[in-house]
Order: sequence, then structure tokens, then C-alpha cells
Amino acid sequence: MMTYTTFQEKPYRPRRRLKRSWRIALTVLCAALALSAVYVAVLVRRQLGSNQNPADLSGTPGYGVAVPDWVEEDLLPLNAYSRPGEALPEISGVVIHYVGNPGTSAQANRNYFAGLARTGETSASSHFIVGLEGEILQCVPLSEISYCSNTRNYDTIAIEVCHADDTGQFSPDTLASVERLTAWLCVQFDLDTDQVIRHYDVSGKICPKYYVEHQEAWTDLLAGVEKDIRGFTDETA
Repeated sequence: MMTYTTFQEKPYRPRRRLKRSWRIALTVLCAALALSAVYVAVLVRRQLGSNQNPADLSGTPGYGVAVPDWVEEDLLPLNAYSRPGEALPEISGVVIHYVGNPGTSAQANRNYFAGLARTGETSASSHFIVGLEGEILQCVPLSEISYCSNTRNYDTIAIEVCHADDTGQFSPDTLASVERLTAWLCVQFDLDTDQVIRHYDVSGKICPKYYVEHQEAWTDLLAGVEKDIRGFTDETA
């Protein structure tokens, strides 16, 4: 006599599987939304930076200071890479730089700084740029920091200077404008020429190149600043 063994199959439960699938899909959707939110936040930060209200800057020494009419105001847009909108709480010096890109104009360098809001390739800017013909652009208000002078970003004004060739020497017109602008800043913020320094004096970087490699040229530049300080002082006396 043959015997048969019967096997009891497990009941099919499609609803349970369906619930599990929905849970997985919901988890994936939530993760995707979270990643999208982070991505959007990064894009917004790149475009807008910290976007401080000007009232936050009212206690800074440079707040409300208008530049002379021989300086053209061409401010960078607020963004995280070249104009973060952070307060410059103290002004205890002026730092001179060179752009390191021979033959480029003040406007071209200003546009490069502005473009960093889009590319995000580095952080860089300056308060002023002096051009090949002596023109001066203001890129960042005197109440805000610029990204130019390393550890001295929070207590100095930065001036980038254009130059015609690889030596980094400033043309006569450019040099005259650098000295005049620096002297005006010294008078405005009660500084002297001992507080006018090179990027080299902050970080050891060979900048401004010609005025690091030729100490006598730097000494002459400071003498020109001192002369212009006396001129501004005489005008207001």
C-alpha cells in the first residue's frame, strides 16, 4: 500500500509584498528629496553668500565711507566665494598685491572675482583693483572683508594692482594711483606707512613680485604714499 505525503503551501499574501514595496519607494523618495534640498542650498549659497543686512555692518569703521570721485564703484555681487558680506571689524593696515596675470585690466580681474560666484573654483577678491592706466575700481565695500590677505582678511584693506609684464613692476600711472589710494585710506582710517604692507609680509608669498624682489622700489612706493598723505592733510587743514 502506497502512502502519500501532502505538503501544505504557504498562503500567498500580495498585500504584504505591496506594502513592503511602497515602504522602499517612500524611503528612496525621501532620500532623493533630502539630497535635492542639500544641492539647492549649496547653489543658493554660491549665488548669494551670507547676504547680510547692512545694519549688521553699522559698527564697522568702514561703514558708510564713500570713496572719492576718482574711484569707480563696481561692487561684486554677494556670494560665498568673493564677497561673503562678512563684517570687517577692524582696519589696522593696507595690503598691496599684484594680480600675477600680466597685461590684464582692472575690469577683467574684477569680472574674474565676480565669476567665482558661478564657478566656485576658489575664494578670492580685493577691496580695490588699480588698472594699467591708473584707473581704480572698488569691488568690496570698506565695511566688509575681502578674500585676499590670508590671516589679515579681518583687519586690513586689500589693493590688487595690474601690471604689464612678468616683472610685476607697476607703470608710472598705476604706481601714482596706488600711492594716492593708499594715502587716502591712511588718512581716512588714521594709519601710517608702517601699516602699509605687502602680501609677502603676511604669508611669505612673492607678491607684489617686483616690490618683494626690489626692496628699494618698495621703499620708494612708501615714500610716495607718505608724500600723498601730507597732501591730503594739507587739503583738509
